[in-house]
Amino acid sequence: MNIPAEILTLHADMQSWRRQIHQHPETAFEETATARLIAQQLQQIGIEVHQGLAKTGIVGVLRRGTGRNNIALRADMDALFIQEQNHFEYASSNFGKMHACGHDGHCAMLLGAAHYLARHGHFDGTVHFIFQPAEECRAGAHQMINEGLFEHFPVKRVFGMHNFPNIPTGHFAVKIGPMMASFDCFEITFNGKGTHAAMPHLGSDVLVAAAHLITQLQTIVSRQIDPTDAAVVSITQVHGGNTWNALPDSAVVRGTFRSFSNSVREQLEHSIRNLSHSVATGFRIHIDIRFNPENPGYPVTINSPAETASAIRAAIAVAGKDCVDTSPISSMGAEDFAFMLEKKPGCYIWIGNGNTTGNCLLHNPNYDFNDAVLPLGAAYWAKLVENELPV
Repeated sequence: MNIPAEILTLHADMQSWRRQIHQHPETAFEETATARLIAQQLQQIGIEVHQGLAKTGIVGVLRRGTGRNNIALRADMDALFIQEQNHFEYASSNFGKMHACGHDGHCAMLLGAAHYLARHGHFDGTVHFIFQPAEECRAGAHQMINEGLFEHFPVKRVFGMHNFPNIPTGHFAVKIGPMMASFDCFEITFNGKGTHAAMPHLGSDVLVAAAHLITQLQTIVSRQIDPTDAAVVSITQVHGGNTWNALPDSAVVRGTFRSFSNSVREQLEHSIRNLSHSVATGFRIHIDIRFNPENPGYPVTINSPAETASAIRAAIAVAGKDCVDTSPISSMGAEDFAFMLEKKPGCYIWIGNGNTTGNCLLHNPNYDFNDAVLPLGAAYWAKLVENELPV
């Protein structure tokens, strides 16, 4: 590995920041303590700090030289509503919340890069360090953009990074095109006629209708989507009834669908709507369908060619060619960094977190970011800036 000595000396600091954030997790739009730590660290090294976009978002601005070129580097700050099951000393102290996705490590790596670039970086231009709230299902990137992120901080390119389990420590993975899937939610409300459980013929059974629809929805991917296109439809919630001997008059089914193209994304929504209304007609009930009822759906995360080539060059420079996978399998997970990539060309790269204890995946109550990769991630950010903003 080719990691600057100055970044290696920051390892202990990055670990301390990461563990402090891990111990005090904050969920969407409530990342006040996390934002305070980040702002203090940026101000300490003379970086211009702007706060308040999307409530808790932070943008640090570092200018050097006379160049007009600029780039943005983004890290997400929020935790998840998961009760941590780890028992180390820095485990979550906030009941029901934890950093089960490694956003604590993302913040620490970008802070480490900011420290290095402010003190030792060789570049000419402007770097915008974006610390974004509410990535987990609340579309914080979308809100920052709507509140003027790229108007207040004009950039030509934007880059993001996420830790990934089962990619070896010391390795990166990235490719041109779809890196992560779109993400949409749906809520289907069934309204019928309740009745005594012993006399079902006197009502219209919303639970049987819901059961039939759940089964039918699983035929969309297998029978309506081109087999060469990847897609998934998952039912994640079923609610209805509250007693043993009565058929309820309403029920709710909720779920998600994902794909790697806008055309398939639109087809999935169309098919869900059509099947729902067909089932409603057959069972003499009324169905109300809402898509993305609480937040906007996430687009496909699509890496642009030139920026992906830049990311690959930087990754190879710090990790070596053999440690950069340029043809990984895209993930059906979703990422709201996709909103930024809709507005600006850019690239989203994965950094290996290695095999975790028990081989647990992201969003697991035993997950923990691997502190060993902190210097590598910071070095990648620093090399990317120096490559893209040459002196």
